[in-house]
Amino acid sequence: MTRRTARKRSRVSNNDSFIDEVSDEVRRDRLYAMLRRYGWIAILAVVLLVGAAAWVEWRRSAEQAEARAFGDAIVAALDAETPEARREALLAIDAEGTQQALLAMLAADTLETDEAEAQTLELLTEISGDGTIPPLYRELATLKAAMLLQDRADPQEVIDMIEPLTIPGAPYRLLALEQRAIAEMRAGETSDAIETLRGILEDGAATRDLQARARQLIVALGGSLETAEG
Repeated sequence: MTRRTARKRSRVSNNDSFIDEVSDEVRRDRLYAMLRRYGWIAILAVVLLVGAAAWVEWRRSAEQAEARAFGDAIVAALDAETPEARREALLAIDAEGTQQALLAMLAADTLETDEAEAQTLELLTEISGDGTIPPLYRELATLKAAMLLQDRADPQEVIDMIEPLTIPGAPYRLLALEQRAIAEMRAGETSDAIETLRGILEDGAATRDLQARARQLIVALGGSLETAEG
């Protein structure tokens, strides 16, 4: 390689290096310009993300604290000495929506007087018709109300009330069928009641306790367990 050729290549290399440096400077200038122009957007995005994360964490902590307070209030109410005192304490807890529905269910199991039963029945009826409460709780309120009405309402009224709960796939279907059988028994429709109870026994989802109650009612009504289980 001649010296002239070497010098020529050196000049080309230097020119390339110079161009690269200039290109890098241009790119850096453009980047800085973009940062100066749009950097506030990135900063705002970071602030919003951090703020949102902090709010979510605060909200989660607040909800946990509310849930603990609600649970503590229930425990304190259930520690009352008499059923009536427990009922009054439960219904005195500040709640709405699903929590109110839960309190009504618990209060329905602490009845002693006709007045308490009537007040609880009114509350259960109100909950069952409240569209803001999840269907699972509304249907349970309806079932509880039907149980309370077994001793005070016309049997057909109870049957009509729980009929929507007996459709296939309904969460409380088997318990509703049990209440229908009781209402049919009260109405003197013994054969219908036995048939309903047999339907419970034939359903694989029936619990042992429910099956035992169904068998006892079938026997009490003069039905045959062999036919029911066969």
